[in-house]
Amino acid sequence: MTATGALDGIRVLELGTLISGPFAGRLLGDMGAEVLKIELPTSPDPLRTWGQAERDGHHFFWTVHARNKKAITLDLRTARGRELFLDLVDRSDIIVENFRPGTLEKWDLGYDVLRDRNEGIILVRVSGYGQTGPDAAKAGYASVAEAASGLRHMNGFPGGPPPRLALSLGDSLAGMFAAQGALAALYRRSVTGVGQVVDTALTESCLAIQESTIPDYDVGGVVRGPSGTRLEGIAPSNIYQSANGSWVVIAANQDTVFRRLCTAMGRPELATDERFTDHVARGRNQDELDAIIAAWAAQRQPTEIIDTLSEAGVISGPINTVAEVVTDPQLLARGMIADHFDERIGRNVKGPGVVPVLSESPGSVRHAGSARPGQHNDEVYSGLLGLSGDDIAALREEGVL
Repeated sequence: MTATGALDGIRVLELGTLISGPFAGRLLGDMGAEVLKIELPTSPDPLRTWGQAERDGHHFFWTVHARNKKAITLDLRTARGRELFLDLVDRSDIIVENFRPGTLEKWDLGYDVLRDRNEGIILVRVSGYGQTGPDAAKAGYASVAEAASGLRHMNGFPGGPPPRLALSLGDSLAGMFAAQGALAALYRRSVTGVGQVVDTALTESCLAIQESTIPDYDVGGVVRGPSGTRLEGIAPSNIYQSANGSWVVIAANQDTVFRRLCTAMGRPELATDERFTDHVARGRNQDELDAIIAAWAAQRQPTEIIDTLSEAGVISGPINTVAEVVTDPQLLARGMIADHFDERIGRNVKGPGVVPVLSESPGSVRHAGSARPGQHNDEVYSGLLGLSGDDIAALREEGVL
């Protein structure tokens, strides 16, 4: 793997399993960092077996989050494993872990120990509730974090049960904030020469994206709840069923865009109707306005709706399944449907591209990840730490690797 990207020259040690920590590691790897994915010799990351598609016994969530990483095995619970890990810390910039708080300390690998070995090391910690506070020691999953943070309460339809998105959203949000924190800590280290701890909680990551819910409650006592397919008071911005039964999103809640929508529908008089003249009025009369637009959309095919509105400068689009997403011309043109050569099945597997796109030092998908745990043991332990083949063989025999 040839490192390219803005983080070329940065080495990351990734501990932990499944989604939040490995997603943070993936994001850093996408931007060019060398990521060493560390798994227990006897207990590989369960993510290797996640994903709904299966081919020859292999699943493909691993392909997405293991890309651009070198896989090594190491048992940090053993004395020799701890020593080897600290040797790696000497030569690294960032550690990413998503264990329950206190796990590294139990292994005598707390931040104080890591900092003594490498003053510049940045320890990125992802957990359910954070490293401090009354709930810190509790295990946390995305489903509970989304619920406890108030995020789940706002999903669904009024009066119904609060469903989850069919993704581990809380984990991914935490991984994104963890990577963002790592980048901020890298910049600060360039000023001070000293690393620090980046403490990211799943609950707090879910809370951080909730717009004005807290001040709305604090000032006005508003407890925002679910609003189905729209946002209350934001109109028109909803989904509308077309003549063939499929749904189209139309978003024209800004005054100028609403006027364009009225003209495109052949109803310019709506723009000056006192019920719809501005943002506040449209919010008050949201149901009535949605009914008018729904009647217009129901008489047209989805392509006609989207083409007509796009030409008029009105924001609209289809609700795509993944089958449409992977052939979307815009996404393809931007490299957002990327091929990963997955050696487990000997063919390219499509996955998401690298976000964001940097003009001078773009990230890339350089490798689909390891086919087996410890695949890069010889390369890392020999090339980076200078161990001999006999040393590595002995460590394998002892169960350290």
